[in-house]
Amino acid sequence: MYFLKRLAFAVPLLLVISALAFVLVRLAPGGPFDRDRAPASPEIENNLKTKYHLDEPVWKQYGRYLGDLAHGDFGVSLKYRNHNVNDIIAQGLPVSMSLGVLAFGFAMAGGLTVGFITAARRGRWADYTGSFLAMLVVCVPGFVLAPLLILIFAVKLQWLPVALWDSPWHMILPVIALGLYFAGKVARLTREGMLNAMQSEFVTAARAKGLAENKLLFKHAFRIAVLPVVSYSGPMLADLLTGSFIVENIFQIPGIGVFLVNSSLNRDYTVVVGLALLYAVLLVGLNLVVDFAYTLLDPRVKYE
Repeated sequence: MYFLKRLAFAVPLLLVISALAFVLVRLAPGGPFDRDRAPASPEIENNLKTKYHLDEPVWKQYGRYLGDLAHGDFGVSLKYRNHNVNDIIAQGLPVSMSLGVLAFGFAMAGGLTVGFITAARRGRWADYTGSFLAMLVVCVPGFVLAPLLILIFAVKLQWLPVALWDSPWHMILPVIALGLYFAGKVARLTREGMLNAMQSEFVTAARAKGLAENKLLFKHAFRIAVLPVVSYSGPMLADLLTGSFIVENIFQIPGIGVFLVNSSLNRDYTVVVGLALLYAVLLVGLNLVVDFAYTLLDPRVKYE
């Protein structure tokens, strides 16, 4: 029942997001026909606006947009010739999804490993080193880390390609640049969760019964410690998918992030609104999936 209510609430939420995006992008200075071409006569300008219904009131444009959206049509691009928003999503989303999923896997694998080791070796050099590195990467945003990685590994050492998305070697630097910050967050959450779990009563009781320390850590403490990470994984994956546009632009990766930035600059209304709505759907859907996964990992959790 809880998840059905969440799904029902998601529909008006997405409508509000689409309406805000639809209105706000039109309030920005300039228009879709103001750039990259010679000034046109008022007659041509009016014909273009009539063709794309931009001469109508905003409320009427939005109603027309919702009607097309109900049929799965996000509209035509005002700047990319012979392209509609559906084509742009079909072209860029698989690339952005691949980057986001790879960065998510990197963040989870690295963060869980470092967090587990630092908690298991609390007070030792491994704890201090891992905690310092986790804190360091959290303080360095992706748009700062990406140029540093390019300078060191692509320009100086020439081990990896500078940009693009043509082979597995091209994926290494973007995945690290996007996922390292989140790996640090996961490591800190895992360490804190492990330390709290190791001090709980049931772990103390299991230790008193003579359960081996490694089995105690893996079977009992880690299962509880990973719950905060699961809660964070939904927003994290959404952030990786929706926040990858910076890394995509730095590495010239042909994902939807590049289209979003270029469309925002060019006032391509339909593309901006369509991609904003797509990001909202991903965010709402992933958070719902995480809530469901949380109940599977911890049967004590009940949503009402």
